[in-house]
Amino acid sequence: MPKINFTPFPSLTTERLTLRQLKDTDDFAIFSLRSDASVNKYIDRPTSTTINEAKQFIIKIHDGIKQNKSIYWVVCLQDDPSLIGTICLWNFSNDKACAELGYELNPSSQGKGLMDEALKSVINYSFHALGLNTIEAYTHKDNVGSTRMLVKNKFKHAPDRIDLDNSNNLIYYLNNTNHIKNPVLTKPKLH
Repeated sequence: MPKINFTPFPSLTTERLTLRQLKDTDDFAIFSLRSDASVNKYIDRPTSTTINEAKQFIIKIHDGIKQNKSIYWVVCLQDDPSLIGTICLWNFSNDKACAELGYELNPSSQGKGLMDEALKSVINYSFHALGLNTIEAYTHKDNVGSTRMLVKNKFKHAPDRIDLDNSNNLIYYLNNTNHIKNPVLTKPKLH
């Protein structure tokens, strides 16, 4: 059984991105992301209406990381630490062999391959540093961009599985045996 430990926090880097730890000072950026109608179009969650909700969300994320229940990265450009999106692993199985993937990106940063680049780094980290066997992703049936990115990264649709919380979601999975390490990615930096 893999042992999950997110201390020290595993910052990741790619050719264009840094995936760093969420900070309390990211509250306005988190609020902006979680209150944006286009970002939330396919996500089944209440839209944030106050900055205090963003602050409470940040506390929840910090607690999840401290308890090794989830890992949540801020996606930012290497030359600018401002939050442009997020990507996370959460909902780990009891045996720590499987985790659910989540991600979101500001509309102004979409269509540039940035989330695809972040995803490749998280896949690499998941299989090589955490030792996961499977990564799952739940995506809305109408979210063509998300589905396309998952398929491009060798995720397979699980048509026999249903998301009991949201019947509009399709479930995709990627097994470690299907994964080919991307040699361009760097190893995680631990901060």
